[in-house]
Amino acid sequence: MHRIPCRGVLFDMDGVLVDSTPAVARVWSGWAREHGFEPEAVVKQAHGRPSIATIRELLPHGDHHAEDREVERRELEDVEDVVALPGAAEILRALPANRYAIVTSATRRLAEVRLRAAGLPIPEHFVTASDVKRGKPNPDPYLMGAESLRLPPANCIVIEDAPSGVRAGRAAGTRVIAVRTTSSDAELRQAGADWIVNNCADLSVQSTTPDEQFFLSIRQTN
Repeated sequence: MHRIPCRGVLFDMDGVLVDSTPAVARVWSGWAREHGFEPEAVVKQAHGRPSIATIRELLPHGDHHAEDREVERRELEDVEDVVALPGAAEILRALPANRYAIVTSATRRLAEVRLRAAGLPIPEHFVTASDVKRGKPNPDPYLMGAESLRLPPANCIVIEDAPSGVRAGRAAGTRVIAVRTTSSDAELRQAGADWIVNNCADLSVQSTTPDEQFFLSIRQTN
């Protein structure tokens, strides 16, 4: 077991805490077919980033905000099989509310809908695509997440599943644990992940100290 000292944890949501992969694939595949794009490529491009960033790249002359609203509408309606990933509920319960934040590329409205669908709590500290101008892979979301905990990024651990999010965490100055729920080990390592685990069930929280430092323990690493 490997123990990592830290004072705060910054969680991505989709692919880390919540399994929304089937819903995301359905929504983006439908959107891609309507616009003449290859669905699998678009789903991969969209993962872990704000929707509007993908739309701007694929439809440079389109009505980006209208398309973004339509994608969000479809995602809000497609939550039937959205569930919590293994270990997600347990690790959130183990952490004090002021020691973690959720930092997601989903809008706030969509993030809240998915967390409720998965039976997970709405966090006290919450950074969404609605709060930042530059989303992942830019460091801004994780810098804002660390700031919300009143911690230097170096004292935080980011937990991510997407290469774009891993890059965002590293650019913000955090250490990054990647979960292999949606991306290959090679992609995660290339993005800069410090450790790779299967999912949050491989993580546990141990022993806080008077200065609120605790240890995030990894049962399985690569």
